[in-house]
Amino acid sequence: MRSQTVSEPAKPFRLVKYFSLSSLVLIFIGTTVLSLLNTHWIRSMQLSKSEEYALLLIDNLNHQVFMQFILPVGLQFGKIELSNAEQFDLMDRVVRSTLHSFNVDMVNIYGVRDVIAYSFSKELVGMENLGGATFQNALEGHSSSKLVQTGGLWELFLGVPKEIKIITFAPLRAEQPLSMLAGPVLGVVEIVQDLSDDYKSIFRFQVLTLLTISSVMLLLFLTMIVVVKRGEGIIQKRAREQLKLKEQLSRAKHLSSLGEMVAGVSHEIRNPLGIISSSAELLQKKTADDDPLHRLPAIIIEESARLNNIITDFLNYAKPKTPNNYACRIEDVIDKTVRHLASQADAGGFIMNTRFEGALPIIQADADMLYQAFLNIFLNAMQSMPDGGNITVRAKAANGSLWVAVEDQGEGIAPEAMEKIWDPFFTTKDKGTGLGLGIVRNIVEAHQGGVRIDNRAEGGARVSVRLPLFQESA
Repeated sequence: MRSQTVSEPAKPFRLVKYFSLSSLVLIFIGTTVLSLLNTHWIRSMQLSKSEEYALLLIDNLNHQVFMQFILPVGLQFGKIELSNAEQFDLMDRVVRSTLHSFNVDMVNIYGVRDVIAYSFSKELVGMENLGGATFQNALEGHSSSKLVQTGGLWELFLGVPKEIKIITFAPLRAEQPLSMLAGPVLGVVEIVQDLSDDYKSIFRFQVLTLLTISSVMLLLFLTMIVVVKRGEGIIQKRAREQLKLKEQLSRAKHLSSLGEMVAGVSHEIRNPLGIISSSAELLQKKTADDDPLHRLPAIIIEESARLNNIITDFLNYAKPKTPNNYACRIEDVIDKTVRHLASQADAGGFIMNTRFEGALPIIQADADMLYQAFLNIFLNAMQSMPDGGNITVRAKAANGSLWVAVEDQGEGIAPEAMEKIWDPFFTTKDKGTGLGLGIVRNIVEAHQGGVRIDNRAEGGARVSVRLPLFQESA
């Protein structure tokens, strides 16, 4: 016993130490991955935007070259020869005025035989076979781009190369007046953009993001350490108390955990259940009436609706709502419930009788919640009479309260079951969740009222509901 007492205090310390190391590693890995993914996304977006930008420039350049150079030179000289100094100067003015103030490092215009006919750099004019595969693609009418990076190994690894350029090739076409169709390919335009500054800005943004996220995560990590330490102290204290109160609290803790689990599971089930139901409805519409499989979607829809009702009961019991009180009449709530069950009552041979004593006062209550409560009470009464029968609803005002009694002609409640009827999930029927009466009690008690169930002397059961009366101006 002595050695056990000495070793117990070390467990929380080991837990905090393990949590600290593992959390620190996970935070570092997560922060790095997040930063890299964010940077990759920004770079991809930057590359895509640069390519779109280059294609727009080429389209504009294509139009200006054709309208201001090719047509005038063709009319004046009869043919285009950029080796002619006058024609070359005209082409140079057109290109530079078109691309003035745009971020373009180099422009090369190729002829159809992969010979550079015009370039920002006069040393490149006349050089052959520099276009490669991208030139051939453009000559066939397909635009393309490639990224060229230069720098050391670590510069390329970190994504900050010494120089990075995007080279875009696109066809130079003849324009057809009054037509949306492009004319034949006259040559190829190559535009080079320098993205070095943009990538350096992205790298700085990456570093700033990494530092910011690391700082936030470090602060969160320190907070978590404090919380874990406090949590360990609370856990130890609660563990000692649990040993003393285990017998008294075991049932309450079990029901509380079960309620939380039911609420969580019910929410998770409802979404796929809706998809199943809607898919079955769509399948039912697409199958012919004489198809042997036509009945299967209807079964799925019916069972999905039943399962959805069960989930609704779970949620209503596990997380009861707060009433939204407003002026309403209990007669309207009961009449609405009776109308809702009219077709089911006719099919099952039930007769609904309502007896209201005098003019019942207006109450401050949530009519929708009361409707749900009386709906459960009526359904229980109908289920207690498989062969049909009379269901009588009586309502009166007395002693500052509004009293509503629902009576059936069933077999009543067995004495051994009377003590368990309010327990969640207890039911004497083959079907049902056993939560209906629990939901009724939660709703009535939320209205500061009370509910009671008794066996009638003449047979059957009576559910009595008491609701407090409030002034209409309350």
